[in-house]
Amino acid sequence: MSAGATPEAYAGRRVVPSILSADFSQLGAQVDEVLNAGARVIHVDVMDGHFVPPITIGPLVAASIADRVHAAGGAIDVHMMTERPELQIEEFARAGADSITFHAEATAHANRTLNAIREAGCLAGIALNPGTPAHAVSELTGVADLILCMSVNPGWGGQPFIAGSPDKLRRLAELHPEALLEVDGGIDPQTAGLVADAGATLFVAGSAIFGEPDPAQAYRDIVAAAGAR
Repeated sequence: MSAGATPEAYAGRRVVPSILSADFSQLGAQVDEVLNAGARVIHVDVMDGHFVPPITIGPLVAASIADRVHAAGGAIDVHMMTERPELQIEEFARAGADSITFHAEATAHANRTLNAIREAGCLAGIALNPGTPAHAVSELTGVADLILCMSVNPGWGGQPFIAGSPDKLRRLAELHPEALLEVDGGIDPQTAGLVADAGATLFVAGSAIFGEPDPAQAYRDIVAAAGAR
């Protein structure tokens, strides 16, 4: 991991606010609000307009919040929804990323990319779209530090939770018992308990936090539902 983060940031169950749904005119203040409420992992959704239709943010935005997140004992969790993710690893590591996750569907060289992320000093993660079976990452046990299960189709916040996601999480937990198991999409107080029971340890929530009038309280509500810290 990079020098800014500590393993404690990822320990146990953690609700992970996604800045994709934040008000970017107040990004620093909104990040501080959830950090003060107890968040320790901040999710940065990177979209390139190719792997998924939208274009979102890059290393400059990650770098703009990295110091304040690290000062709180937290970590920057980068999720690359991009083609050729291996080309951006060094830039995000320099920007302060502590974990970098790419999509299994985006490269034919998952093993190489995971190792490159580790060599850059970050936790290495691999994500699966809803239509990609759990066994697609069965050969990466011991290489991936983090497995991300998409519980919506990637590209936009605010989508409804895909009902079959807990079953897929259970399969992933069996394949990768030592890895962090992250879930992303449609996570709110109604779904957090379902994925917690299925083995998830990191719960990404965007619109369910930053789309609410009181993001700090919305964060706490999901923490309670997930049995998180």
